[in-house]
Amino acid sequence: MKNLLAASLLAASTMLAAPAAAQDEAGDKVNMVIIYGDDACPESTEDVINVCARKAEGERYRIPENLRESDSGENVAWAERVESFETVGAFGTLSCSPAGAGGVTGCTQEMINAAYGEKGESKNIRFGQLIEEARAERLAEIDSDAAEEQQRVEQIEREYLERLEKERDAPLPGDEGNAADAEPLPDPNATPEG
Repeated sequence: MKNLLAASLLAASTMLAAPAAAQDEAGDKVNMVIIYGDDACPESTEDVINVCARKAEGERYRIPENLRESDSGENVAWAERVESFETVGAFGTLSCSPAGAGGVTGCTQEMINAAYGEKGESKNIRFGQLIEEARAERLAEIDSDAAEEQQRVEQIEREYLERLEKERDAPLPGDEGNAADAEPLPDPNATPEG
């Protein structure tokens, strides 16, 4: 039982750690979290997008669903694998065949291709899709925030220009009643007498 629990915890930690390396071109940090029951999803910040996948409360301490029962190559006995290798029609280098020189050299690549094929068709949570949805939501918020900020800046500019016009049209201190009695300014185009 302890080994089973340790294996499930190890599998869960690797499942959470592996997608954490996924980053987009813009450099956003993405934190992918599996939450259970009514647990709250951590809030996203300006630097980190939190993407949560919710599972039932009963799944919290269980072995991950993809590890409970599996048809993967890890659960197939070597005797069955060898039988399948013997029935392969191709032979020779990189053919994964027991016949011919270098036939065994292609077996590792065939297993890797099969593993990636299973991973691509897995029924597990597709974090890539959840990340794209979170980014789209964030971009929508950025657009609305930018529009509000633009309106606020334009309002401040209008108020500033109105204040400047009022100050420009207002009489200078001490000139309120003496505008008609003031001495005229000299003509700048006149030639000096002398």
